[in-house]
Amino acid sequence: MNPRERRAARRNPEAEAAPRRPRKTVFTAAQIVDTALDVIAAEGYEALTMRRVAAALDTGPASLYAHVVNKADLDELLIGRLCADLVLPEPDPTAWRDQIRGVCAQIRDQYLRYPGISRAALAMAPTDLEIVRVSEGMLAILLAGGVAPQAAAWAVDALLLYVAAYCLELSVARSANADAPWVLDPAELRRRFAALPAETFPHTTRHAAELTAGAGHDRFDFTLGLMVNGLG
Repeated sequence: MNPRERRAARRNPEAEAAPRRPRKTVFTAAQIVDTALDVIAAEGYEALTMRRVAAALDTGPASLYAHVVNKADLDELLIGRLCADLVLPEPDPTAWRDQIRGVCAQIRDQYLRYPGISRAALAMAPTDLEIVRVSEGMLAILLAGGVAPQAAAWAVDALLLYVAAYCLELSVARSANADAPWVLDPAELRRRFAALPAETFPHTTRHAAELTAGAGHDRFDFTLGLMVNGLG
């Protein structure tokens, strides 16, 4: 079923109610995805709507539905575009842990280029071939490392979920605390933890340095290591 047929079957009310007018340009799905990524890069994922993308293309929302079924479909196209740039290694039984960590780091870096976009990857049942290509590659790496098929299958899901959640947390924290930078300042957090009543919070005050330690993606690497090393 092509996008127009899917649109008709879905009977999208927004698309039907949109005013009819001649398009200045014939858009492609790739142009729509490019524009959506530009919107996210400039304004964050929360600003992304079909109407916002249409405005950026100087057209009406109805024009987009010839190529994109709905917002969920656009989300999948966006994640698929990011996945298309990922380089998957040939599975190596002697280096599978490093390989799977490397793929996860690539996904992380792609998500962080577009604030909040990892939200689109959550609760998704993908059919986009580029997304499936990545999960297939991750599964191949784990199986090559001797991980049992069921554990490998669930591990791929868990790893992708963690990467998406990690990136989403960073994006939300940076946006929400833009006017309160101390929240993201380890030194200030450490000082506040250490100043708590020691009789009430003995462990927090004693280990304030450990609780606030880490730079860059240290915590990401630590958690990913726990997950991967637990597979065998």
